[in-house]
Amino acid sequence: MDVRQITNAHQLRKLVSQRTLPHIKVGVFDIDGIMRGKYMSREKFLASLDKGFGFCDVVLGWDSNDQLYDNTTFTGWHTGYGDAPVRLLPETCRELPMEQDTLLVMGEFAEPASRVCPRALLGRVLERADAMGFTLRCGFEYEFFVFDETPESVREKHYRNLNTMAPGHFGYSMLRTSVHADFYQGLLQLCDKMDMPIEALHEETGPGVMEAALCADGAMQAADKAALFKTYTKIYAQNHQRMATFMARWSSEWPGQSGHIHISMSDRDGNSVFHEAGGDAEQQDNISATMRAFVAGQQQLMPQMLAMAAPTINSYSRLIPGFWAPTEATWGIDNRTCALRVIPGSPASQRVEYRVAAADANPYIALAAAIASGLSGVEQKLSPTEAVTGNAYEQQLPESLALPSTLWDAAQALRNCTVAHDWFGTDFVEHFAATREWEEREFRRHITDWEMQRYFEII
Repeated sequence: MDVRQITNAHQLRKLVSQRTLPHIKVGVFDIDGIMRGKYMSREKFLASLDKGFGFCDVVLGWDSNDQLYDNTTFTGWHTGYGDAPVRLLPETCRELPMEQDTLLVMGEFAEPASRVCPRALLGRVLERADAMGFTLRCGFEYEFFVFDETPESVREKHYRNLNTMAPGHFGYSMLRTSVHADFYQGLLQLCDKMDMPIEALHEETGPGVMEAALCADGAMQAADKAALFKTYTKIYAQNHQRMATFMARWSSEWPGQSGHIHISMSDRDGNSVFHEAGGDAEQQDNISATMRAFVAGQQQLMPQMLAMAAPTINSYSRLIPGFWAPTEATWGIDNRTCALRVIPGSPASQRVEYRVAAADANPYIALAAAIASGLSGVEQKLSPTEAVTGNAYEQQLPESLALPSTLWDAAQALRNCTVAHDWFGTDFVEHFAATREWEEREFRRHITDWEMQRYFEII
């Protein structure tokens, strides 16, 4: 049986039995979009298909470095870090080509942990979209750097003077993709086998940087594929004595790394609600009233929801002028200097590109923010500002559309966003904002090289 045809527990149970697998790999994604999981015995797995299983809720209560949050209420020392219920998702079953005949099955936290679970968050947003009569189709694009390093070598070097897979600027290079064809082809093949196919993969501008555009899919499936792509690209690189990073910006000398999200929307009959022939008489780009309202919602709520798309300290080093990343909530027609790029086309291809998201964002959380903000605009029948033509960095917009410049400020904006509480639930908003405040506090505890160089001798 082809794993891509599995849609229910009965089919998955049959496949596991046919293969006589002794163990199956299961995993969930935490707040930071990091996959946490384990090998599960065949007997335990088959039993869990029906009744779920318990997963220590610490994975929702620690940061990317396994340090325990001291400011969250959902879990902590005060709760004893018990098990949270997880339900297995048969439709997410995938082959693991790098582990012989092993299968991977994803899980999702159930109540009450679902209130702060990233995947469940996106599920709630999509349920509300469905109730409004809309279906979303999405695709993620990721930029990532590849290094001729190992986890041991980067630590020995203290993350300095790292060797990239290729030197210098050479965007869209046929030379690089040919010289390193084994790496490119191997990644393409892995992604095909794991049902997260890449539509386009090329060399970006910078040393050892690539851009992968994943094939579009339904919103939840697209987020699953994006989260798995980030995880298994890093695994693939390390298996080949290299490392891939999805940091928003790893060097002050090079542009940051984006995690752009393409979104289209249709009605219950599958007809585009973004495309309307002659819909925008002024722009002549077939933009429907629904699309204008969707873009308006994304634009007006972007400053308040930025923490969900730019969730780390490092995210904000990317959001500076001149480095292909937005600094204000701008929008334009096919304009890559804007935070929102409306891409006109046929009813099947017309979409909006949510360009503010960084490569380090949790795909489920970033997509939830991008969709919920747009649908809120549709609910409220909002209108966007005038579309930017030319260089968005030179435009003057209302102060309300300026993006927060630090993670702390972004977390406060999210906490105070009534639309976020409405769409995501107060439990999630308070938990996620607290985790971002923790991240900022952890950063403040450390002294940077810049501070030492600037102040040690002179000040």
